[in-house]
Amino acid sequence: MIELIQPGIRTTIQDMGRTGYFHQGVPPAGAADKFSFMFGNLLLGNPRHVAALEMMVKGTTIEFNKKTTAIITGAPVQVLLNGDEQPMWTVFEVQKGDVLEIGHIQKGLFSYLCVSGGFDVPEVLGSKSTCLASVFPGITGRLLLAGDKIPLSEPLPGAAQHIGKELIREAIPEFGKTETAHVVLGITCDLIRDEGLVSFLNSHWVIQPQSNRTACRAKGGHISYSEIDLPFGSGGTPGNIVDIPYPIGAVIVPNEEETIILLNDGTGGGGFVTIGTVIWPDISKLSQMRPMTKVKFQAITVDQAISIRREKERLIEKVQASI
Repeated sequence: MIELIQPGIRTTIQDMGRTGYFHQGVPPAGAADKFSFMFGNLLLGNPRHVAALEMMVKGTTIEFNKKTTAIITGAPVQVLLNGDEQPMWTVFEVQKGDVLEIGHIQKGLFSYLCVSGGFDVPEVLGSKSTCLASVFPGITGRLLLAGDKIPLSEPLPGAAQHIGKELIREAIPEFGKTETAHVVLGITCDLIRDEGLVSFLNSHWVIQPQSNRTACRAKGGHISYSEIDLPFGSGGTPGNIVDIPYPIGAVIVPNEEETIILLNDGTGGGGFVTIGTVIWPDISKLSQMRPMTKVKFQAITVDQAISIRREKERLIEKVQASI
């Protein structure tokens, strides 16, 4: 078991997310940065989906009441174990009574505490992931608080053999002030003028402070709508359409000056013009972007999107082979 002495700003329990309920209004949720999350689990010898703590902007202070192994991954942050600094992306041992302090995140937004065997909390709809919008009962339905006691699963057999394991350098993510997100155009992009599409792809979009786990909001370009007769039931303004399903990663254009990219806690549908979808590997990158950093969108084909995903899977396989 661990006890949260200081919970941080927005600490939750997350795994790889839940599937099969999006059409009923339940977002998949799951770790915002799934690659940092997965790499932490792999280095511990866990299955990649095992639940971890996700910390946003500011980390937690935790007392361990059980011997185990742990690792901190994700956005750069200072890690102190009983006052001694520990490197990120490297497995370390924790004894009963040890205090782990995780400081302010320096770049990016989300860091992860993974432990051998994961956290022993109940599943809701097949997942341990917190989704605040879904208002689940219990600890996975809210932010973690000071005094919360979270049970740990038993460390996996051979957990001690992973102490000192570290992530290969090429897999450690960078957290820059400008990133590129790949987009497959489609859905209702026929409602955007050609010059609007050009502006969407050529502009540097600035991430706005209103961004969160639900959506990344950005401004910086001008996306002009096509001049068409608005269909009945669309709402009467050019940015509105008759409601459609939204995929995670959907790039919504609610007005000509703003884009909204749906992230893991995003809604399953709505009535705004949608220009395309950010590919799955880039959702983690967008989720880690701080306000006032910039993103540039690059249009790709479905075949190119599949190729990028295969490259990421090969990197995951390379990490597994290095352990």
